[in-house]
Parts: sequence; structure tokens; C-alpha cells
Amino acid sequence: MISRRGLLGSVAASLVLSIVPARIAAAPLAKVRDLGVLRVAVYQDNRPWSWSADGAVKGIDADLARAIAAELGVRADVVAFLAGDDMGDDLRNTVWRGGLLGFQPCDAMMHVPFDHKLQLDNDQVAIVAPYYRESFAAVCGNEQSDCEVPPPQFKGRRLAAEVDSIPDMYLMGGFGGVLRGDVVHFRSGYDAVAAIGQDKADVAVATRAQVEAATHDLANPAIKRRTSPLQAIMSPGWDIGLAVKENSRTLGDAIEAILAKMTADGRLAAMFAQHGVTWRAALAG
Repeated sequence: MISRRGLLGSVAASLVLSIVPARIAAAPLAKVRDLGVLRVAVYQDNRPWSWSADGAVKGIDADLARAIAAELGVRADVVAFLAGDDMGDDLRNTVWRGGLLGFQPCDAMMHVPFDHKLQLDNDQVAIVAPYYRESFAAVCGNEQSDCEVPPPQFKGRRLAAEVDSIPDMYLMGGFGGVLRGDVVHFRSGYDAVAAIGQDKADVAVATRAQVEAATHDLANPAIKRRTSPLQAIMSPGWDIGLAVKENSRTLGDAIEAILAKMTADGRLAAMFAQHGVTWRAALAG
């Protein structure tokens, strides 16, 4: 039986679809060049990868999208979007269908896990061009005399993490939950690291890119990096790539060739370094 909420949702979706203009299909390479523009989706509030400031979208992914467009000889239209409930929602809303509220589908989406199961579950897109290997890291403030201790020994300290993230689950549920009462939540991993220098936290766990970018930007000697691995973290690391519509593989092939060229001539590493992040080659690359 369809619930009242489900029925109302279906009706609302139908109404929205009836009033928004026809969506522009994601374009293969020839059409991108013919139109003279590459439309690329990036996440909002995902510093250092993408965020908005001074009326512009900034970050590694935004810079990379513009560099790819320049190599194709077209203009870049970098569009920031709000994350959905899961990656499948994001791929559907930004690449192969578009959002119900009129978000036009893009030719490519940045920052997609290069993952076999994700690809199988989302056969309307092709995940291509892995360009970075991500993992997790931690930082401590000066009050934490030894940042290298096993994480359960952080008990009693203020532990910062992005809300509803893997570091959040790690700190809240790991080690029998002994750290649960010490976790302080922030909007992003970048903000969690910055909280160390603002005396709002003693230890932060975030992605390696967030840790490196925040420590670079803040240049605060009160923030020190943990050098040893985080025991029992849920993921040893993952590759990050792009997604294009499944019938736009010519565009995906061109992007892969561009990224290979940028890797070989050092431009990719230099682009990451501008944001304080050390580029790491994807294992799948």
C-alpha cells in the first residue's frame, strides 16, 4: 500500500516535472565542443575540494574542472550542488537525470569514489579518470602531549569530527564506544581541524586532504599532525574520480587523456599544492 506521504511525494514530483523546462542531456565530447561549454558539478561546502567564496566556486575540484575545460578548448561552467542522501542520489541529480527542482544535468561530476560496486549500482553513469588517493588522518592540539597514542587513550579530550562522516562513526562507535561522550561535531572535516587552533577541540579526525589543507591555510603551530596510522579505521583509503553520463564515454575518454597529461607534466601535483594538499596517485590509475 502506498502511504499518504509517498502519494503526496509522487504528486509533487509530477507537478514539478510538468513546470520545469526540458532538461539538457549530458553531452558527449562532440556536443561539448559544439556548444563551447563544459558544465561540471562540484559539492558545496567540501573544502578544500570545492566551496563558494566572493561569488565564485573555489577549490581543487573547481580548479581541475576549469583546467579540463581549457584543455578541451571550451568554457567551464562549474556548478556547486548540495549533497543528497547518498552517492546514487548525487549521480542521478547532477549527471544522468537532473534534480526535481530544475537542476540541469551536468556533463561531468567531480569527486566520485572510483568504486566497482558504486559503478554497478549506477549503470546510467561511467566513473572515469581516478585522480587522487584519499585516506584519513588526525591532528592534535598542544594540550594533547602525545598525538601518537592509541585512539582509546584520547578519552576525556574534546574529539572533533564532521557530523555523519566516517570519522564521526569511527570516534562514536569504535573501541566499544568509549569515546562517544567526547565527540564534538562540526559542519565539515576542514572545520573540525580548524577547531584545534581555536581551542574548541583537542583532537580531530578528518580526511587527509582536509587535514593538510586546514593546517596549511591556518599555519597554526598549535595544530600538530599525527604521523602513525589510525588503528581500526573503517577504510584504508579510496580513489577519487569523475562521473559522466554512460552515453558520454567519448567525453570520459578525453578527460582521462587530459588528466594523464597533467599528471605527467606535474600540473596536477602543482594544483593540489596550491591548496596545501600533497597529490597522491590513485591506485587504480
